[in-house]
Amino acid sequence: MDPQTSVYFANIVAAAKKAFRQVEHTTDSTPERAILRLRALYGHHRVFVTELLSEGVRKYRYYLLLDDWVVVGFDNSPDPRAIRLKYGHVGAEHAGELVPHLHERNKAHVELTDDISFADFLSWLENNV
Repeated sequence: MDPQTSVYFANIVAAAKKAFRQVEHTTDSTPERAILRLRALYGHHRVFVTELLSEGVRKYRYYLLLDDWVVVGFDNSPDPRAIRLKYGHVGAEHAGELVPHLHERNKAHVELTDDISFADFLSWLENNV
């Protein structure tokens, strides 16, 4: 893992330890990609964070669960529902495209968002939970 990625992941872990309880994290890296997986508690909620850095691409997932219910989940995966919201259809020209969006109500609701950071997620939690 390159030093810049190590510092980036360390900053996320440090911020998580200030905001959450029982923070556990793992990192996995190869020359092509690096992944941070983090689990923690926030009040009565469980938090799951994944950051993947690969060849200049950043994929993220920031999820807040109450028991097994998804309260909110921010990610930029190539979710077909998010692609449909953005373009009006799902087609081969958008296959694999990262589309920032959020899930609410146990993933029953999907809404497009701007690209967010871990700091943005923490801010959302402070203002909404």
